[in-house]
Amino acid sequence: MMIYYVTGDILKTKAAALAHGVAPNDDCKSGLALALREQWPAMYSDLRHYYRAFHPKPGTLWVWSGVGGVRIVNLFTQEPAPEDTHAHPGKAHLEDVNHALRELAKLIHEEKLASVALPRLATGVGKLAWKDVKALIEKHLGPLHTPIYVYEEYQPGVAAEEPGVSVS
Repeated sequence: MMIYYVTGDILKTKAAALAHGVAPNDDCKSGLALALREQWPAMYSDLRHYYRAFHPKPGTLWVWSGVGGVRIVNLFTQEPAPEDTHAHPGKAHLEDVNHALRELAKLIHEEKLASVALPRLATGVGKLAWKDVKALIEKHLGPLHTPIYVYEEYQPGVAAEEPGVSVS
């Protein structure tokens, strides 16, 4: 298994891709989604366009590639926020997280991603228990021969130790 549980700031990752959980129609106004929106406003703009054009369902994903090789994998792990409102996204469901992680594993394999960083998915706004989500991460991403960095503990501004990281 090449899953590494790390402490640090996921925005400082050297991984080839950063995956995080969102809801369809999410305004990305809190947590990691807000930080990504602020750091890459073009990603948020493209994500809003994707919502309107494709109406994604929970359990799917959408990948954004930016300048300098930045890759953000948006995992739709929560119920959608009501369209054209500023309501908070809905609760996450383990079934949707399971499907999204299966899609992420497929993406990693097909695109031969060198490494991926992700937070404790769906445990904040999504309100799921970390032990349940962690088991799904290990089930879907554990068999891969790709370093997976799970940012289990947040430390602002601190780059985590990411063993074997190589950027593709």
